[in-house]
Amino acid sequence: MQALGMPRAVLMLSALMVLPAARAQPLCKPHKIRTEKVFPTTHRVPGEKLYYIDTPHIVPHPCRKKIAVYLGSQVLLTMDNFESSLTPLSIPAYFSVLTPEVTSVHFTEHTIIFVINEAIYVLNLDEDSWDLSNGVIEQVSHVTGDNCCYSPQYHCSIINTMALTYMQGGNIKQTPIYRSDSEGFYFDEFTPQQISRLDGTLGGIFHFHSLSEIGIMVIKNNKAMFSYSDHPLNRSFGLAFDYNETLKVLITPGQKGIIIFWGKRSLQISRNTGQLVDPIRLQDGQTVYYSLYETNLEIHSIAANENEVAFLTTSNSLYYGSLGILSGPMIKLGDQNLWTKDTAIKFTEVGLLDVLTPHYDQKLRSYDFVKCSVNIQAKLTEMMVDVCKVELLYGDFENQMYTIDMNSELQLHAFMIPRLGKSPVPVAMVSNPHSLGLEAILSEAGYTYDGNTKYRLDITLKQQHHWGRADPNFTSNSPLACSIEKPTLSTLTVDIANKEISCVDLKPLSALISLGCDVNKKIIIQKEVTACDEQILDAEELQQNYSYILEKEAHDPRFLGKPTDADREILYNYQQYGCPILIYYDHPWRPVVELWENNKFVEEVDAEFVLLEMNGLFTYSYLLTAKTAHCITQPQNWTSNIKDSGPYSWSRENYISCYDPENDAPLLWPDVEYQVLGGPTENKMVFNKRNGIYVFFATIVDPYYSYCRLSVSFSVYVYGALPERMFVEAPCILLLEFIAVMTIFLAYIIPKILHPERGAETRRFWVAFWYRCRARLQACMRS
Repeated sequence: MQALGMPRAVLMLSALMVLPAARAQPLCKPHKIRTEKVFPTTHRVPGEKLYYIDTPHIVPHPCRKKIAVYLGSQVLLTMDNFESSLTPLSIPAYFSVLTPEVTSVHFTEHTIIFVINEAIYVLNLDEDSWDLSNGVIEQVSHVTGDNCCYSPQYHCSIINTMALTYMQGGNIKQTPIYRSDSEGFYFDEFTPQQISRLDGTLGGIFHFHSLSEIGIMVIKNNKAMFSYSDHPLNRSFGLAFDYNETLKVLITPGQKGIIIFWGKRSLQISRNTGQLVDPIRLQDGQTVYYSLYETNLEIHSIAANENEVAFLTTSNSLYYGSLGILSGPMIKLGDQNLWTKDTAIKFTEVGLLDVLTPHYDQKLRSYDFVKCSVNIQAKLTEMMVDVCKVELLYGDFENQMYTIDMNSELQLHAFMIPRLGKSPVPVAMVSNPHSLGLEAILSEAGYTYDGNTKYRLDITLKQQHHWGRADPNFTSNSPLACSIEKPTLSTLTVDIANKEISCVDLKPLSALISLGCDVNKKIIIQKEVTACDEQILDAEELQQNYSYILEKEAHDPRFLGKPTDADREILYNYQQYGCPILIYYDHPWRPVVELWENNKFVEEVDAEFVLLEMNGLFTYSYLLTAKTAHCITQPQNWTSNIKDSGPYSWSRENYISCYDPENDAPLLWPDVEYQVLGGPTENKMVFNKRNGIYVFFATIVDPYYSYCRLSVSFSVYVYGALPERMFVEAPCILLLEFIAVMTIFLAYIIPKILHPERGAETRRFWVAFWYRCRARLQACMRS
């Protein structure tokens, strides 16, 4: 040793450095998954076996965690997370698809959409049946979509029905694009509004629900960038990034806007739906590489879940990284002989990665799997990486969905317990800051049993416009701008800034926020006095198939305000309307509209609303005209709306206020009725002289009151309108007075002719008769 000139201490140190590597535990222990080879008939249909020509890849169902598709030389569908042997997936023979090559796969809630030989086929998971999709008439290569697993509510579940399909690599202006809202069974041709101004090759098109945008990836001169459909992002492109090879696009689940772009020699990430794209840094021991291109590595298989990403290289290296806010580089977990040309990886749980290699059983024509499960947390502990600075991060909103209606706000709370002596910083962010604004306040919230400080993060969320921070153009009604009236989605994420990679089990907290209709809201019409209260109508009679007549001169079932040819009988629906509100015909009237939420009264509605008599009665008018309502432009009315779109079509979606300076309709007819109630005017309804029941449909048309289409139907009873007098008053009075005088005269003359006693009795009769006639005449005149 000494002859070689190497000191003994150095040799001992070298030996110590070698020992940990020699004693290092393997990443995982492989074991074979197989069953007794008794297979159900599910997905076993006679036909051609599907295959995937590219690098093996596993596509997991984002919501139904045990379902996944393995794409390789054979396509395998598992319903139990590869815990049993599988038979290859085949497309039925009646489709006559020879050598069916799969190029793209997308899961919806109940189906798998396959692109097979440049056509769309759909496998229904619930019914175990195949269908050829309708509507796609050109060749396509890719299908894209997203999934929402937060809630069964409409705003979330509708995402699971949507898909886009296209041919990758063609001229962006000449490539047909198709969109489906039916889980892939039907597609319609779709032309994004921004596509006419784009130039280059189509790299992909995506519906970024967490940003409420359609994003198109444009490729030109070995660079790629995203173009967006709506204001304000449609005014510029996202940051250009390198595109030196065909990149696959992996949209991570969870609606956080995280996208991974990868190829054999490229790995890049965007945490804001393509607006900024950066290479992912890699760390091997103490060496940090700023991109995959700086290494000699080639990615073989990649996997990601809501918070983690990992990839396996062709040289048997496994890398792991976090997808949290301000995450560090992906680190090399170690080397183990795991790679084969058929190997793929998949996350099964947080911090648990499966390396899967199929093995064909030729005798039973099925595939077993060699599974090697990597416990990420255990491996990181063995590598002695920095300890996580946070012991606990939790909030009751995690994985929940909330709705914020117009003019509303939401209060959420998160709690953090750091390790003793550490001061981590919690960070809250939203995926769509143009629409949803937040304010977060951190404060101490007590102590744990071991004396550690507990922190509370109070988060206030409301529409960005109501914070006063939004771009003024954001509220414009221009067709080129995104309006505050448009419902949007955004994801709230609470994480720790610069969180250590060892915080595997410390998941970020996330919730999906819908800026849209709160389905728990409804409106009702206040009932102070009803016709049953005053005994004009009887509630029992109304419930017994009660009907009433609409006179032919008073109604029009076409809602055009023109008399019809015949009377019409209407059956009254007591279960729906109850007893009608009582209204005196000669008093101008406006219903009092109340807003209720979760069956609790909220407020009286002062927003603009409209009424339509549902059976076509037109025997009422409005107190104000366009001129007396001080309109600056021509107001809308029922006649024009019904002519254009049919009855009940006037709503918040198409309402244009006559006080809007951007409304270009000139005030040509100032004397036309102003048919909008509520809002800035005291407009009311005036009924004609007609007694009877009216059934009204009421709907809020003010687009800034609520995202909901708030409407209600109700009934009123108009009374007090007596029939018109059939005689002129003066001649009638003169005639009655003449008859009275003659009656009195005869009452005195006739008794003189008759017997005196009988004559006196007759006189008393006629005098009493006269007084009765006069009293009734006076009562008639008073009415």
